[in-house]
Amino acid sequence: MPDTYQYAYYAVDKQLNSLSVYNAGYERCHPGYQWGPGVRDHYLIHHIICGRGCYRMEGREYHLKAGDTFLMFPQVESSYQADEREPWEYAWVGFAGNDAYAMIANTDFSMERPVLCQSDISNGLVARLQAIYSANGNTFQDAVSMTGALYTLMGFLMKHSRGGKKPADVQAVYVERAKQYIAEQYSYPITVEDVACYIGVSRSYLFRLFQGAMHQSPKEYLLEYRIRQACQLLNRADLPVGSIARSVGFEDNLYFSKVFKKYKGCTPSEYRGTQEKDGGVGYAEKEAKATVPLL
Repeated sequence: MPDTYQYAYYAVDKQLNSLSVYNAGYERCHPGYQWGPGVRDHYLIHHIICGRGCYRMEGREYHLKAGDTFLMFPQVESSYQADEREPWEYAWVGFAGNDAYAMIANTDFSMERPVLCQSDISNGLVARLQAIYSANGNTFQDAVSMTGALYTLMGFLMKHSRGGKKPADVQAVYVERAKQYIAEQYSYPITVEDVACYIGVSRSYLFRLFQGAMHQSPKEYLLEYRIRQACQLLNRADLPVGSIARSVGFEDNLYFSKVFKKYKGCTPSEYRGTQEKDGGVGYAEKEAKATVPLL
């Protein structure tokens, strides 16, 4: 059994916002070597040169061999493990940036399919991964050279894509991913910049996407979403307006009232008063109790 072996590069500074190489290298793993379960803050491509192993992501398990490639997504729990009898050797590159999501979206990788089984392009992938590592260094020139080699790798993956994704499909994915992030994080003081960063695009590009798909800016969508959630909470008489403001992502009560009035035509307190007159506050709870069947 060959000894374990590794050569690797890890960036000190991520100098390019559009796309930066975080790490790159090659590793010959010992039998049963495992990483994770854990979460990365960047994309990580592994291409298997020889041997076997297993990749796990979101409850799914992929048994992989030489010529296969797997992708780890940022903020998604995953793990991988070398085979006990035929531990794998792989080359890898980790990266992130405003262009990263667009790059991945135009390849055959997806959350539903995080592996590629295309042994016919293995030599091309190995050569391009090696080119990224060979350009390593910590000067700005080195960062540009590594990023250039990374763009070449991504272009190679796009060229050999079998999925036939259209630009419109990719744009729709961006918008849905942004909407999902807002739905999950609206209660925190997130900004449009946070949304753009999460899906891996620039703020200006996110603006164009929302204008095209939603006919409103991402900021307007975020504020409207928060106000809709606030209206639901205002139906609960036990919640102070200040608590509701913080619960939907507003740190300033006055700003919350100003935005609320812009979208609803009245202050939060006035809205609550209207709901009380209409039987809105606590009405759902009362109705639920009144309609519980006697057993």
